[in-house]
Amino acid sequence: MSPVVVVLLLFAGLSEAAGRILPLVARRPGMSRRKAVMLLLCGAAVEGAVFALWPLTSWTLAELLVSPPLSGVASLTWTPGMAAPLLLAAILAFPLLGPLLHLLLFVGVGAGLVTPLAATTGVGWWAAAGCVAVAGVGLGVTVEVVRRLVARLSGVAPRGLLA
Repeated sequence: MSPVVVVLLLFAGLSEAAGRILPLVARRPGMSRRKAVMLLLCGAAVEGAVFALWPLTSWTLAELLVSPPLSGVASLTWTPGMAAPLLLAAILAFPLLGPLLHLLLFVGVGAGLVTPLAATTGVGWWAAAGCVAVAGVGLGVTVEVVRRLVARLSGVAPRGLLA
């Protein structure tokens, strides 16, 4: 992965994390700035890692669909052209423009992953779209479960947020 892609993914992760953490910090008047910045940076790293895993997870799912295993073919990775719309989606959806807009933007980014995935694995476009969707939803649900577990265990979440 090129340094440009890493920076794009980290900025997308930072924007995504800010949309989740800033409302939490606003509800907790006693939280120190240092703790808020640390939460934001940790969240950015986690979100960036989840974004980085999206093509790899999609590739792995598509590989399960192909009868002869894919050998000697490089897996799908982010390119600057594919990661730039992800950063744009994260910035446009920054904080709380609405879950529907956020979902539509990520569907658009996921659609951008489908064609390269279909071309590199040889599966059909719809099968590749299914792999990208399942990978995106699976990673999203996984990170949300971990986020809620960490918030519950650390006592960071305000009352009623995790009910």
